[in-house]
Amino acid sequence: MSTTTTAARSGAAYTPTERTVPTRARQRASYDRALVHAILDEGYVCHLGFVRDGAPVVLPTLYGRVGERLYVHGSTGSRPLRMAGARSAGPGAGAPGLPVCLTVTHLDGLVLARSAFHHSLNYRSVVVHGTARQVTDPDELRTALDALVDQVVPGRSADSRPANAKELAATAVIRLDLEEVSAKVRTGGPHDDAEDLALPHWAGVVPVAPRTGVPVPSADLDPAVALPGYLTAP
Repeated sequence: MSTTTTAARSGAAYTPTERTVPTRARQRASYDRALVHAILDEGYVCHLGFVRDGAPVVLPTLYGRVGERLYVHGSTGSRPLRMAGARSAGPGAGAPGLPVCLTVTHLDGLVLARSAFHHSLNYRSVVVHGTARQVTDPDELRTALDALVDQVVPGRSADSRPANAKELAATAVIRLDLEEVSAKVRTGGPHDDAEDLALPHWAGVVPVAPRTGVPVPSADLDPAVALPGYLTAP
């Protein structure tokens, strides 16, 4: 029995499917649950892909994770949010939901090789396939909105006013279960051909890392309100 199969049965990994096994660089693919969660938890923006009127659409948007679910938010007038709450036509007619592909990517380095062909990127990414459904339960909606806020700044949802009834009515959230999932990671330096190693061109990795600046208080903030610790923690 393969390691992947054993891990999947123990709950440590997602089960690979036809859609989650890459056609190229399969050695970079991973179905490790902890790795997938870590990549998702470190991000701010996902790209949500779906088909609208027969054409592909990809939208960047905020997301949050709660256990084995991802939540994506938007306005109640948003097309994908409305589509996720509608009932589908065709095979399986009557089942609500929107088939989607959601991705999250972190760029970690620019890989410069001696040859143009072998230039690359060091990255960590997650791809999720599934059916997104609109969240209608009030308790789940509040949990989802807290997760969306905490995805940006962990601990912030407890340090801000929760959405009121009017704001909740203007906000829609869709849920995507983490079932058909894969991660893909590239690390290390360039892979130049042996005959190119003597060429007089610099080769290596230029690290790329996100950084946050010093918090700037709002002009109308009461000076007595101290900067919260979660904004000063490394």
